[in-house]
Amino acid sequence: MNYFGLMHRFNGEDLMQKLRGKSFMFVGDSLSNNQWQSLACMLHAAVPNSNYTFDRTRNRSVLSFPEFEFTVTFLKNGFLVDLVVEEAGRVLKLDSLSRSYQWKGVDFLIFNSYHWWIHTGSLQTWDYFQVGDKIYKETDHMEAYKIALTTWGNWIDSNIDPAMTKVFFQGISAVHYHGKDWNEPMVQDCSGQTKPIEGSNYPGDRYPGEAVVKNVLSNMTKSVYLLDIALLTQLRKDGHPSRYANGETDCSHWCVAGVPDAWNELLYTILLQK
Repeated sequence: MNYFGLMHRFNGEDLMQKLRGKSFMFVGDSLSNNQWQSLACMLHAAVPNSNYTFDRTRNRSVLSFPEFEFTVTFLKNGFLVDLVVEEAGRVLKLDSLSRSYQWKGVDFLIFNSYHWWIHTGSLQTWDYFQVGDKIYKETDHMEAYKIALTTWGNWIDSNIDPAMTKVFFQGISAVHYHGKDWNEPMVQDCSGQTKPIEGSNYPGDRYPGEAVVKNVLSNMTKSVYLLDIALLTQLRKDGHPSRYANGETDCSHWCVAGVPDAWNELLYTILLQK
């Protein structure tokens, strides 16, 4: 179903009234945090006089609205599978989910994982891949991503009761570091961009992670709703913090309020439909 044509204007108070007593958890990297921040702001704006509570630790942020018994949590976990520091170095264990117990008992789970997988060089946060007892110094990153997502998908199939928990996957979010990707070869990156790309077609390439995500989701036995935001974000070269992000040019995250609000309007629409 094309939810974009049916999108509802977000009503945070209505959402919390309809889902009183429910809990949301975003699990993923900083783009997952981007969506959590957006939703937190949208909910607070709807009930500005709420006696909310906010608690944050190193890897977890929790916003609660006691009058609705409603909670939204962000849990930082960029790979979903385990990254373990061992004597040999930092090992990315593609078939291990030791922290998945934290996902149980939540009413709505929104997962995300992609951008950390495409890092190379100094940005890469692991030294080795491991599957079973086999360790690899290097392998194709998208192949590793598929193995890890399959591990995650198998956990969902084995542990989630769809009558109790609804599962979403935040799709691939675009970056805008090369103007040639949107037919402006003289433009270096997203800095100074003030308008979206016109129309509904993006001239640049699709992301390899899109096919991986869709393949894994299609082979699962439990239903997972894909928030397919790839094209939506590709068109918004104007939506990044750009040079206003802590002294560095950021063309991968999104301003709040901004693009992630549309992701939450899409999520809201799906929830109303279901």
